[in-house]
Amino acid sequence: MKGFISRYFSNHSETNEHHKDEQLVTHYYKAKHDDLFRAVEELFPSPSEVVATSKERGEITVKYKGKRRAFIVATVIMVRPYRTAVDFSVTTDSGGPVDFGFSRNLIIQFYRKLDSEFSRIDPS
Repeated sequence: MKGFISRYFSNHSETNEHHKDEQLVTHYYKAKHDDLFRAVEELFPSPSEVVATSKERGEITVKYKGKRRAFIVATVIMVRPYRTAVDFSVTTDSGGPVDFGFSRNLIIQFYRKLDSEFSRIDPS
């Protein structure tokens, strides 16, 4: 019950290594850091505004403007050569305390796009 409530009645979702929601677990890809960083930058549609990028730190900060507005921090970190991790933190700007799963679904959409472009690998 608590998982359902936190999934749909929150305005924030983020990924991590040991997330309870299997779809929000950090994704690892067999790719170079620069290639994956560029692909993550291209995930955001035209009206969205990339606020800051730092290749050294692997962070991209975006004011997302799609169906709803959101603030996104994407992190791209090379763990080993050709093993790069991608995490997302999404906070919706819906004017209320809930987004009915929009932030979670946005992360899943981003991961699906990256999965179609790069080979996903097991983190272990």
